[in-house]
Amino acid sequence: MVAATREYERWVRRFTPLVPHDIARKHAKMREDPFSFLRATFYRWAQRWPAACPDLVAAPHVLAIGDLHIENFGTWRDPDGRLVWGVNDFDEAGRAPYTNDLVRLVASAWLARDLGRIGLKRREICDTVLLGYREGLRVGGRPFVLAEHNGWLGQVAAWQLREPVAFWRALRRKAIAASALPADVHAAVHGLMPERQLAYTLMRRIAGLGSLGRPRFVALAKWKGGWIAREARALVPSAYAWLSRGRKARIWYETLNHRAVRSPDPFLRVLGRWVVRRLAPDCSKIDIETLPTRYDESRLLHAMGYETANIHMATRGAREAIRRDLRKSARRGIRDGATTMLEVTLADWKAWKRSRR
Repeated sequence: MVAATREYERWVRRFTPLVPHDIARKHAKMREDPFSFLRATFYRWAQRWPAACPDLVAAPHVLAIGDLHIENFGTWRDPDGRLVWGVNDFDEAGRAPYTNDLVRLVASAWLARDLGRIGLKRREICDTVLLGYREGLRVGGRPFVLAEHNGWLGQVAAWQLREPVAFWRALRRKAIAASALPADVHAAVHGLMPERQLAYTLMRRIAGLGSLGRPRFVALAKWKGGWIAREARALVPSAYAWLSRGRKARIWYETLNHRAVRSPDPFLRVLGRWVVRRLAPDCSKIDIETLPTRYDESRLLHAMGYETANIHMATRGAREAIRRDLRKSARRGIRDGATTMLEVTLADWKAWKRSRR
């Protein structure tokens, strides 16, 4: 585990410098609990997965999310200003068996359950995610626009939308002054500002877990009576490229975001080596542990399965191939895979806690 982390971080440095203080913070968070460890270590999951789940590796390949877990979902505004929900991070997108995303999503929910964040039984979690996934494939998918078709999810999102005053206060307080800023960061955020000559303050930001340690900046500005913000985060190829040993390190982030069945965020762009997006109180993840009712908990897991199908249908011809494969492997294969990968993850977490990194 320690050797894999060292090798992976050395590989990442080929594409972007790492921030030593943030890397130390990430290593410490990896010790806190197995769910945080899972979020921070997709590279290790991708490394262990083929040997741990050989039967599932043979499943149809898609342009997969990769680092999928229950906290990789959130809200944004689409080109028409509508509130939309779905997967909000494609940093680790790459070609992989569709089963990898499902197994990882279910395993993450099981870890959240073990921490008291989900009340459903393991079998219920797996069945609910798969039910949503199958339904998404059956109907050809549909974006989660939080209006007439997804009113319940809109109510959940409204429950969790951040209070604007507190959001902007926290963002300004947590931003860190930086003595040296890459010139291309200014170019990346400049194009997403509402006015060409708008003055802004560019500062470092610490956020996330999987990408923690990579340079991340936030541009803060006052515009038309209120605050606006744009975030630029260093983007590197997926850990799948690290494992491929010499294959072309293509970044699939923008491709997957636009090909999937969704109404995309017009402020989400890949510009050079940066992924840039709008930050605002209505652009946030939905925490399953703070849902108002357990019924919403089940419906949200169903929606996560459905949204995963929305993403997988970005791959031409994948829909029918996956449906045929699901009829063979069904829920037991996914459940067994999640059980195995959970054991693997817990073993790696314990090894990391014993290390001195």
